[in-house]
Amino acid sequence: MHSIVNTQQAEAWNGYEGNHWADNRDRYDAVNSGFNGYLLDAASIGEHDRVLDVGCGNGQVTRLAARRAPQGHALGLDLSAPMLRQARATAAEEGVANAAFEEGDAQVHPFPSAGFDVAVSRFAIMFFTDPVAAFANIGRALRPGSRVAFLSLRSMEHNDLGAVFAAMAKRLPPPAAREKPDGPGPESLADPARIHEVLTGAGFDDVVTTSVEAPQVWGRHAEDAAGFLCAWGPVQHRLGQVDPASAARARAALAEALRPFEEPDAVRLRGAAWLITATRPGTPGSRTS
Repeated sequence: MHSIVNTQQAEAWNGYEGNHWADNRDRYDAVNSGFNGYLLDAASIGEHDRVLDVGCGNGQVTRLAARRAPQGHALGLDLSAPMLRQARATAAEEGVANAAFEEGDAQVHPFPSAGFDVAVSRFAIMFFTDPVAAFANIGRALRPGSRVAFLSLRSMEHNDLGAVFAAMAKRLPPPAAREKPDGPGPESLADPARIHEVLTGAGFDDVVTTSVEAPQVWGRHAEDAAGFLCAWGPVQHRLGQVDPASAARARAALAEALRPFEEPDAVRLRGAAWLITATRPGTPGSRTS
């Protein structure tokens, strides 16, 4: 793997967090796949396009993009070796031969200059230590005139998960203050003004943010969903900071908060995100490959 600068993210995604996402790939896709249509339709992938999937994780979006570009190819890039192993295995099982995966940090990865026609990302762009540098690096990987389509989370107050977590938080001590409130994290690109500032600072034009919503499946029933959420890295970390009795009360409060979202076949919460589109300046030219 090439050098990385997002070292904390690399440690997390090559440790417990990355293994948990790889081991529960179907469950995480059930949470996020409702947004796939928004993302891929906005990307307008052509059959000959070369697609870059930033923070590809277990590779679902990469595979879908590859299918939309049968005469082109899709490259998924991620920091997580466990998820990349799963991504490669699934692509092979499904026979998606024009999808490939590389381990690397998109903020500094040596992409081929103008090597891609479109870049996409599903909820992976919020974790760069220097987002302007990261998006500038992604921009250099695109042909002039190329487009991007990214998804970032809206603030928790716009997501059903926010109310669910709030119920659990009442049973826990407040989290430690972040050293950098505007640093990397799930809500770091929750403000459209910040999104515009970062993307234009990185050299992109025509930056547009559109609010989109989708149902997110978190489990079969409230207890199952609560168990899954409690094993999610950030929640597990919070629970590990209190005594077992307090953790048990917090988990019970989480399950109770999930009950109103139970349906006959699943627990579904409304998820809210920003769909971000932009273009790399310049007149499209001939491809280098």
